[in-house]
Amino acid sequence: MIKKIFSLIKKILFSVFLIYGYNLIASPLNLIVPINMITVGLITILGLPAFFSLIVILLIVF
Repeated sequence: MIKKIFSLIKKILFSVFLIYGYNLIASPLNLIVPINMITVGLITILGLPAFFSLIVILLIVF
């Protein structure tokens, strides 16, 4: 049970740092993905494909 909790915490932290790193790189282009519960949850559950799809949705909508 504790292994699953640590694994979940590790995935959440990875998601936050991934979004933060992307925002640092893409801030001059004004393509910022917000760090909130929805985006972190999507990337935690679905992984990198969700991150890339968030970027594509950002490019299409804005």
